[in-house]
Amino acid sequence: MISFIINAIKIIFLLGFLILIHEAGHFLVAKLFKVKVNEFSLGFGKVLYSKQRKETRYCIRAFPLGGFVSMEGEDERSDENGSFSKLSIPKRILIVAAGATVNIVFGLLVFFALACSIGNFYSTTVAEVVDTYAADNVGIMPGDKILEINNKKIRLNSDITEEVEKSNGESINVLVLRDGKEISYDFKPTEKITKTIGIYLGNENTASCKIESIYENSPAEKVGLQSGDIIFSVNGEEVNKDYKRAIELIQNSEGNVKLTVDRNGEKVDFDIIPIENKEYYIGTMFKVADKNIKNNLYYGFWTTVDFSGSLLYNVKELFTGNVSTDQLMGPVGISSTVASTTTFAEFIYLLAVISLSLGVTNLLPIPALDGGKILLLLIEAIRRKPLSEKFEITVQLIGFSLLILLSIYVSYNDILRLF
Repeated sequence: MISFIINAIKIIFLLGFLILIHEAGHFLVAKLFKVKVNEFSLGFGKVLYSKQRKETRYCIRAFPLGGFVSMEGEDERSDENGSFSKLSIPKRILIVAAGATVNIVFGLLVFFALACSIGNFYSTTVAEVVDTYAADNVGIMPGDKILEINNKKIRLNSDITEEVEKSNGESINVLVLRDGKEISYDFKPTEKITKTIGIYLGNENTASCKIESIYENSPAEKVGLQSGDIIFSVNGEEVNKDYKRAIELIQNSEGNVKLTVDRNGEKVDFDIIPIENKEYYIGTMFKVADKNIKNNLYYGFWTTVDFSGSLLYNVKELFTGNVSTDQLMGPVGISSTVASTTTFAEFIYLLAVISLSLGVTNLLPIPALDGGKILLLLIEAIRRKPLSEKFEITVQLIGFSLLILLSIYVSYNDILRLF
């Protein structure tokens, strides 16, 4: 019971706080431009608590997943003083974008602070060279610092992995610093073949042996694996809930992958023909960076930049169809993930990630989201005259309906993953 109460408090605080700062962004910028705010509300539906202060009514409503700031002249044009609709288009765009901007800035600041405080960053200085791999063959040595690959400046250890993977096995140029001198090497990375069956076990914070989703047209889908199946053994070896060991065994399988999963308490066997993937390595291991303020700030900053880029990349992949909607997470999935956090650092990390996701998602040009409202304002600016109120309302209703349908679908998948 105590555990349930603690988890409920964590979920309510996280979602409530992120909604609060989002709506506060709209509210404060509206006030800056002297717009009359009729209501500032956390949640939707029935009013549980309200207080009138000057021109604004502050409310807490029954359904907590959202909130709104109701401004004079926002939904219906008004000629009253303090009307949103009487502002210039740039000012209206600033008000609409303020909520998402607050979420993004807050998320980045928290992520940066967390990254700086944790430390333990791998540097770009070589600690060890793996025998017979490409780096060993061309003469790269321990102590060499990798400065550039294919003329791209290397700041993080992950930059090296990214550039090597992008090479697709073609020759790369690696610039290293050794004893104050820059040395250039041209060579092909070492190729290794790994195998995949097309399952998604979650990201580094949520991963387990429970299959979260199955990729379309993958070997796993073809043999009948399902979301919610729990990997019990791979090729006869029990993995004991160790998802990293399960992935390793699948990747290094010779021939078919023989998978046993737990499905609703019953063991089910599958014989899967995996897909082979080529991966490329230069064959180096790297030193851990010294823990000091300068390094923590440096690596913390570039880790935050790298994380922001990966978030935008994932959004792009979703719209290009390279990421399945089955991998989206809704309120149910978020609540489950928040409840599973065991340390303060994990909770704060999720707070930052969800805040960033909320901010970026709200700026997408989809009707009913802030990005959709901005798109309509840009169209108004191009036309040099307002859109009809009927058209705007219709577009917003269509967008809202689509979002509700998507939310139901995502929540359904969240529940399947849980049970």
